[in-house]
Amino acid sequence: MERLIRWFVNNSVAANLMMAFIIIAGALTVPLLRMEVFPEISVDIVNVTAVYPGASPIDVENAICIKIEERLQGLEGVKRITSSASENVGSVNLELIPGQDVNEMLDKIKAQIDAIDSFPENVERPICRQFAGSNPVVTVAIDGDMGESELSDLTAEIKDEIDGLPEITYTQFVARKDKEISLEISENTLRKYNLSFYQVSQAVQNWSVNIPSGSIKTNDGEILIRSNSQGYEIDDFSQIPIITDDRGSIVYLGDICDIKDGFIDSDELDILFNGSSANLLTVFRVGNQNAIDVSESVKKYVKEKNQKLPANISVTAWDDEAFLLRGRIDTMTKNAGYGLLLVIIVLALFLKPKLAFWVSLGIPISFMGGFLFMPLMDLSINMLSLFTFILVLGIVVDDAIVVGENVALFRERGVEPKEAAVQATKQVATPVFFAILTTMVTFSPMLAVDGEIGEIWRIFPLITIMVLFWSLFESLTILPAHLAHSKDKEPKSAFIRLLSEKWESLQTTLIFGLSYTIINFYKPFLKKSIDRPFTSLSIAAGIFILTIGIIAGGVVKFTFFPAVEADLAIGAIEYPSGTPIDVTRQGYLELERTASILEKDLNKELNGEVTIKNRLSTIGWQPMRSKTSRGPGNLNALYAGPNVAEVALELVPGEDRLISTEEVVRRWRKLMPVIPGAKDVLFFSSLFSAGDPINIQLSSKYIEDLLTAKDELKAKLNQYPGVFDVKDNYNLGKEEINIELLPAAKNYGVTMMMVATQVRQAFYGLEVQSIQRGRDEIKVVVRYPEDDRKSISDLEKMMISTPSGFTIPVRQIARLEIGQGLASIQRKDRKRSINITADVDLSMTTGNEVIASITTSLLPQLLQKYSSLSYDFEGEQQEQADNLKSIGKNFILAMIVVYMLLAIPFKSYFQPLIIMSSIPFGLTGALLGHLLLGMNFSVLSLMGIVALTGVVVNDSLVMVDFINRYRREGYSIKDAVLEAGPRRFRPIFLTSLTTFVGLIPLILEKSTQAQFMIPMAVSLAFGVIFATGITLLLIPVSYLTIEKYILKTEQN
Repeated sequence: MERLIRWFVNNSVAANLMMAFIIIAGALTVPLLRMEVFPEISVDIVNVTAVYPGASPIDVENAICIKIEERLQGLEGVKRITSSASENVGSVNLELIPGQDVNEMLDKIKAQIDAIDSFPENVERPICRQFAGSNPVVTVAIDGDMGESELSDLTAEIKDEIDGLPEITYTQFVARKDKEISLEISENTLRKYNLSFYQVSQAVQNWSVNIPSGSIKTNDGEILIRSNSQGYEIDDFSQIPIITDDRGSIVYLGDICDIKDGFIDSDELDILFNGSSANLLTVFRVGNQNAIDVSESVKKYVKEKNQKLPANISVTAWDDEAFLLRGRIDTMTKNAGYGLLLVIIVLALFLKPKLAFWVSLGIPISFMGGFLFMPLMDLSINMLSLFTFILVLGIVVDDAIVVGENVALFRERGVEPKEAAVQATKQVATPVFFAILTTMVTFSPMLAVDGEIGEIWRIFPLITIMVLFWSLFESLTILPAHLAHSKDKEPKSAFIRLLSEKWESLQTTLIFGLSYTIINFYKPFLKKSIDRPFTSLSIAAGIFILTIGIIAGGVVKFTFFPAVEADLAIGAIEYPSGTPIDVTRQGYLELERTASILEKDLNKELNGEVTIKNRLSTIGWQPMRSKTSRGPGNLNALYAGPNVAEVALELVPGEDRLISTEEVVRRWRKLMPVIPGAKDVLFFSSLFSAGDPINIQLSSKYIEDLLTAKDELKAKLNQYPGVFDVKDNYNLGKEEINIELLPAAKNYGVTMMMVATQVRQAFYGLEVQSIQRGRDEIKVVVRYPEDDRKSISDLEKMMISTPSGFTIPVRQIARLEIGQGLASIQRKDRKRSINITADVDLSMTTGNEVIASITTSLLPQLLQKYSSLSYDFEGEQQEQADNLKSIGKNFILAMIVVYMLLAIPFKSYFQPLIIMSSIPFGLTGALLGHLLLGMNFSVLSLMGIVALTGVVVNDSLVMVDFINRYRREGYSIKDAVLEAGPRRFRPIFLTSLTTFVGLIPLILEKSTQAQFMIPMAVSLAFGVIFATGITLLLIPVSYLTIEKYILKTEQN
């Protein structure tokens, strides 16, 4: 190490060139980095989806879900199987065992699905895909006073134009309605012409064709032959002959049916933007595209397009993620700047100005080196990565402070500058090296965290390790070179000289005050502590026990992920499953009415200052609720159906708004009247959600047991103080008519298959063919007219064709039984499941406390009562369990590695334990910080405590190293401790202070979207301050106790 240090000291040009290279290369890398609000989350889940048109949830369960589950059960690499059966669609999710190759597993699953040959005839081919998060940047809303078809065509035109922009790669329609050509023939017409739907279908298929018919090879070349009479428009189909006779009479399709070219009538979805009918396009970021560039390109296009459109039509950029990203970058950059300024000021107050400058120079060098390595680690610029740079702002100068302070001390002793730089750096190189190494190791538990969002935690250690690597390199090479050639010259300018004198006077006062504190307070107190070592250790143990007691007693509540306020206020209404969309529309109108009143009230109250920018309204779907509900433990949230509606208000950014989103939502809720028949009226203001605090999934083979256990659990949860909004996802769906054949059917030779097929053709439709018209795939379907599909009597009067050619009414051969179906059916590991969810009032209890109580009381009783019953925790609880379990395991392994790294340089089994004894007291400091600021503990608080471990170890390591050094010089244990403590007071105090002040701007940040990261900064900042006091007292006392009284290494 000495040779490397000396080489750089003697080759200052090389040191400066290396510094320039790191800074320039890092600065050039920054614009090339991917930019996003949150890092991408890839989940090891394979989804299999199959469509069964016209089928009820029970039909889908039996025909799709159970068949797929049975086929894939036992497949190697699959952790668990869950499925959902809803109307028309079955979806099966396969959660893979961590470490599996997702692409390889996808191929295996596809092969197994393709081998299933027992799906019903009308089931569409299942689609297998990896569940992956998308990267939407901005949504484009197209609204105006026009018809549905014209709006659809304009949306398609705008999509093509946006796709053509150089910065754009991928766009997607949002909930686009599918088109179809419907051939509607009444029962009377069928009887009049003695036709069936099948005959009509055959006629269309025979005439509407486009078939390659070979080729003719001539001397001039080959000529292709094509037989083409394919119908694409209404006129094409209306001219298809259905009946002909020998006299030349022809009955055309247009004569016997009403041909409609429109949208599928099963798509029950309305979208309105600022009160007008609208369509939406989502623009995505692909690969390493920059979200800000994508957004700017779209907004420029929108501005130009609006100038070309009529006044009654508008295009608006909505839900712009890049706007949020720009705001977060500005916030983080501002905090980083303030933090850097505070760190430099602190260094300049306690070190000589030039020394403070050279020490501070390590920050940009280390940061630029970190940016340089980010592409190699596949890291992007996002809220978490920017936060990490702020987090290590004070830590990154710790090693430089130790080196710089030691070099200054050698120079004060009269050692020649170059030699002072070499010898001083060499003296602390080993403790500095191992201090940085242990800090890297203590961040490492976050590299491999289980759970759906586990991979996002890797950002913290990766960036920290990269930055600390360059910090270590700079402090042992570039910094000594600069310090060796730094000269204390008198400033030539009188003003600078005067300013320097004033600053030195202030600095002298502070240093004198610090020295006075050390001599008159710290050293006497340290002497008293080591004179009564066991008393001191008992007090420390008492403090730690009190800390654990406060946490265990629930004085500080624990929430997995704190809520983050968004610039979006959402009002959502939900009716019981099966509610017609017309009824849902009445509730939606109330949401719209109260939103309009709210907007007027806010404009009046705030003197015309705009608070609500845009309003997106949807009936049949809740897009913004679905998006904001997707968070840790709840990545696949989706709320859709004819029984739901939503109004989302886009607010101006929080920094430019005088009223919080939470207050907007509170006022909106107060304006909303009671809606008759509505199941839930909910309001949201969070950027994302971790899911319900309580989410218990019950599973059983027997639905009766499941329903009874569900009711018992809900009743118990309602008894807990602070628990509210207890509900489950077992919902009755639409009414169902079950057709049962009467014995009389056998007399006519009619089978159930014949009845089922003909009823399906009439009421759902018989797909004749599928044609490609432009970008649209359009199905041609023959069925009854809409007016003949509105009542049960239409089904009873329907005529069924018999094998003998006669027709007979349904009511003569079948019994119609009306029952109640299910809205959807959830399954887990081949058993039906029901989720019971609840919210909690954190001022009274937490989800963890309720879960702990339920787990030890009611749940064991339910398992004993119902033998087939099992339970699991979902959502926030599942993610929390996965995260904390893996963090705990990884933390223990990291502590073992830290112990080994400390044992090697100290050549002792016990001294590493002395150094690590200060780690638990970081928790005490973090707890005090949360109590002072009135914050709840969260998973990010725990991450801060994990990160804090390395900083605490660093200070303790240097302290023990100096005690050992004094002992080697012949000091007794007591004298060595009394000398080393005051000797290391200033650098330990300074490193802790820089870490603390570097985080102050972030802790005081008021921006709403930055709030969820503050707990981590609080843990680190307050933990460092408290642990510093412990390090300065506990470490010397622990050293003396172990060496003198336990190991008895000192000879009397």
